[in-house]
Amino acid sequence: MNWLRHHALAAALSLALAAPLSAGTVVDRIVTSVNGHAVLQSDWEQEIAFEALLNGRDPDAFTAPERAAALDRLVDQELLREQVRPGQAAPAAEVAARVAEVRKMQPGASSDTVWQAALQRYGLTESELEKRLSEDIQLMKLVEDRLRPSIQIDQKAVESYYKDELLPELAKAGSSAQPLTQVYGQIKTLLAEKKMSELLSSWLATLRSGSQIRTLTPNAGERNR
Repeated sequence: MNWLRHHALAAALSLALAAPLSAGTVVDRIVTSVNGHAVLQSDWEQEIAFEALLNGRDPDAFTAPERAAALDRLVDQELLREQVRPGQAAPAAEVAARVAEVRKMQPGASSDTVWQAALQRYGLTESELEKRLSEDIQLMKLVEDRLRPSIQIDQKAVESYYKDELLPELAKAGSSAQPLTQVYGQIKTLLAEKKMSELLSSWLATLRSGSQIRTLTPNAGERNR
């Protein structure tokens, strides 16, 4: 039931918390100020490089709206880090597992030569990638620790989702339905992840409303290399 993973927490947080990496030579200038903290052109380009790496895309192929969305995520990232700054490195095993996941996304990267070439293509080193992913893991954990305790998914909510959303969707697709008892845990996890995403979005909106955010760049599609 792959569709149950569409709102996976990791994906939701990855968008909100994606961290900047290197993207080649950039002539810096301030593009946004968040509560007095400058977000630079290089930060923006690095964020796009990171997203491009994860999605197997060319950073130069990002459209103006996609670049603007990446800048928004940098703002959200800074707002969150003001609230919950990671204090230590993530466990090495978790970082290694995350690096392995990213590596699998690159064709032929089982070869060290191909993997290093892929990193170089995005202007990265493996140590930079490890450091950045470590920071992401810690920040995600801190956000979860803050929001997760408030999430309660009861039996009624699971049953309602099964009856009102799952069954009609399966019928529309011409698929047979599994008994509720077999998918109960998956539905409960999905609803918890959706709630987590909603809480994170609400928290970010609150942080934005109480912050001084000044965007200095007039053109989301403009690049300065």
